[in-house]
Amino acid sequence: MVYDKQVSKDPMDYNREDYLTDNDDDEYLTSILVDINARYFVLFSNLGDERKVECDNVDEFMQILELVRTVVDDESVYYCEPLVEASK
Repeated sequence: MVYDKQVSKDPMDYNREDYLTDNDDDEYLTSILVDINARYFVLFSNLGDERKVECDNVDEFMQILELVRTVVDDESVYYCEPLVEASK
């Protein structure tokens, strides 16, 4: 795998403070909703925008989930309740 000089191999080198500014016009991610059953993510911004990211397969979903868990604070990630059938 080849990396650009500006891209870190280790995602833990990411420092979110480097990307925060005092400009109120900037849009940034405030929270993420994860639906494991349907394999999609909903991204919420500070400006009220919502973006749905649907995954085509399990591998794609797991790669994005790993990225979210690595980069985004745990307090900003929410999960949908799993669908379960009540036993009779």
